[in-house]
Amino acid sequence: MNKEIRVNKFKPRFYQEPIWDAIENKGYKRVLAILPRRSGKDMTAFNLCIRECLRKVCVIYYIFPSYAHGRKILWDSITIQGQRILDYIPSELVESMNSTEMKIRFMNGSLFQIVGSDNYDSLMGTNPKGVVFSEYSLQDPRAYQYIRPILTVNGGWALFLSTPRGKQNHLWDLYQIALNSPQWFCYKLTLDDTQHVTQQQIDEEKADGIMNEELIQQEYYTSFSRGADGSYYSKYIDKMRLNNQIGIVPYEVGFKVHTVWDLGFRDSTSIIFMQQIGQTIRIIDYYENAKQGLEHYIAVLNQKDYIYGRHIAPFDIKVHEFTSGVSRIEKARQLGINFTLAGDLAVEDGIEAVRSVLGKCWIDENKCKKLIACLENYRQEWDTKHRIYKSQPLHDWSSHGADAFRYLAISLPKTRDGMTEQDLKKMEHEVRYGEQNFSDPYRHGF
Repeated sequence: MNKEIRVNKFKPRFYQEPIWDAIENKGYKRVLAILPRRSGKDMTAFNLCIRECLRKVCVIYYIFPSYAHGRKILWDSITIQGQRILDYIPSELVESMNSTEMKIRFMNGSLFQIVGSDNYDSLMGTNPKGVVFSEYSLQDPRAYQYIRPILTVNGGWALFLSTPRGKQNHLWDLYQIALNSPQWFCYKLTLDDTQHVTQQQIDEEKADGIMNEELIQQEYYTSFSRGADGSYYSKYIDKMRLNNQIGIVPYEVGFKVHTVWDLGFRDSTSIIFMQQIGQTIRIIDYYENAKQGLEHYIAVLNQKDYIYGRHIAPFDIKVHEFTSGVSRIEKARQLGINFTLAGDLAVEDGIEAVRSVLGKCWIDENKCKKLIACLENYRQEWDTKHRIYKSQPLHDWSSHGADAFRYLAISLPKTRDGMTEQDLKKMEHEVRYGEQNFSDPYRHGF
């Protein structure tokens, strides 16, 4: 493949060529490329998309974690040589460019568009021949789940680009699949392979405080050993694993199941299913979906064989209304769910509450796999301009499960210290199942 690409004047580096070769010559339909920072992943993939659009009339989508990511990294980006990335496309081959929708239509009828995985259902009804997922570790994994059947039916290809973000996320899971499947081309390189950045440059970034050694290992040596940078809870989850608090956590029939919700008004809704037995919090199940009505989620609850106690929702549920003017809390009541409102606590205080609670939790590793990934990847937003973490969390795919867990933490009842006898009797009455008698009223929670 060692040749200049004359259609768009892009010449791939030696370590970038195998990505093109896998799709164009070897016929791979699924390609995972884990490459170091600044190694030209997106430049390589973008020019591959141009070639594919010009070879045959087709639709290709380039998916970033969000719409804003796509505009910043690709659509408005300029190379170190001062050239706009879009200028790699010869103007005589372009029929139109729509900057608002980040859409390019070629003279031959092909269509290329940049979208965000946070709005993946906008692709409904489309028939892409190729899809690129950029920085896949930061994306909502449902974007690929949504589009995979389409690619399977039409024989389309998918290219995944990323650097690692620890082992407890969908990129690590995909990497394990790609490593062990002959249908995948799995391509993982480090700086030792690419040599696109000098050791002196890395030492300067380290000396200037831009990167520490762990981040260097992740970003330049594609190490999965580091967790999500800026994570609020990853070290607590690690400790839970060491203490065997993440494993098989079955439903205890003698105790009611309480649900804690993060209700999405434009995106995902998450539901945690938990039991509290004494001071122990058992997270036995988890469900998440997007852009469904309350009827859908209540049907999910009804399909499970749990005996329910309380249903806890965010404090602000009472102020959000449907177009009918009926609030969600009232709509839920009409459908048979009486929500208890979580406390109106500042996010930072809620995060501290989660940290305090995790040590008391046992989480089912199978039914709650997505929730565990959310907790490990929930992190502070990075301010690239000032090179510091912002005070607020980053809103991404991990936020919904993490928010639900925050509502759980701030809604736990008082401990036995400070509780009146009346409080204890009321708690016991509320959580008792059937006519069973329990000798210790403090065993019951919620």
